[in-house]
Amino acid sequence: MLIKRPPDIPSSEITSRDLFHDRRAFLARAGVGLAAGAALWHGVPEAARATSASTALATTPSAFSTTEALTDYKSVTTYNNFYEFGTDKADPARNAGRMAVRPWTLRVEGLAGKPRIFDIDALLRLAPLEERIYRMRCVEGWSMVIPWVGLPLAALLKEVEPLGSAKYVEFLTHYDREIMTRRPVLEWPYGEGLRMDEALHPLTLLAVGLYGETLPNQNGAPVRLVVPWKYGFKSAKSIVTIRLTENQPATAWNRAAPQEYGFYSNVNPEVSHPRWSQATERRIGELRRRPTLMFNGYADQVAGLYQGMDLRKHY
Repeated sequence: MLIKRPPDIPSSEITSRDLFHDRRAFLARAGVGLAAGAALWHGVPEAARATSASTALATTPSAFSTTEALTDYKSVTTYNNFYEFGTDKADPARNAGRMAVRPWTLRVEGLAGKPRIFDIDALLRLAPLEERIYRMRCVEGWSMVIPWVGLPLAALLKEVEPLGSAKYVEFLTHYDREIMTRRPVLEWPYGEGLRMDEALHPLTLLAVGLYGETLPNQNGAPVRLVVPWKYGFKSAKSIVTIRLTENQPATAWNRAAPQEYGFYSNVNPEVSHPRWSQATERRIGELRRRPTLMFNGYADQVAGLYQGMDLRKHY
């Protein structure tokens, strides 16, 4: 199955920037707490609210954050891909509320000196939670700027002590055929992978929230991967297993269409998708397309990971 390019999201469905910035200013004055939760929910459709058990998270700012204008909360939570709950952009917000996200465990296994099972509360205590404002670029040609909350994946991997033979990190996501699609859109459960040096990179985030609150179900609750220099489908949602391996793991989209979706899937404006150019992107909330940046604007931090590699061959 192939990812379809999305229709433009109507401007009438996007919260105005004036309202959005007024809300942020209010939060800055009010601080983190119940008032923050109420402000963030203002103007969010019932479908998005119903799929979240929202809780405010205490965070620290991150030096890795971009200063670009954020995409509004409504768009982030109602316009996304989570094919286990449907292939339309609005399907995850409509359907993901069926998924129970507590209790939740994350198993780390494979080539590790101390394999371990973490419950979500133990995961939240591994490291101080940071707010990281990252650019997000979808392979379909649209983009957002999202204030994630999370901890470095490296903090989790440190706890399990990867063996020297561990070269890759595989991510397997939750799949429940009773509440998720049974259609063979992809091979379930959804699987993704990173090279070990990519996984340990400081930018690679295990996200547990956005906009200062716990993740909505439709955005990958309760824990998901965020790798900002790669196309969005690399950032696996609702992770239940992390496996350290010696060999490169098979991944969902690479397995489905290897000629279109490579293992690395780094954002690269010079390498077109077979059916469309990747040279420009449509930022949700903007009218005009903008140039796509190499590695999604994170080239200074991550280009060294791929020194000497042919990025057209290793797309």
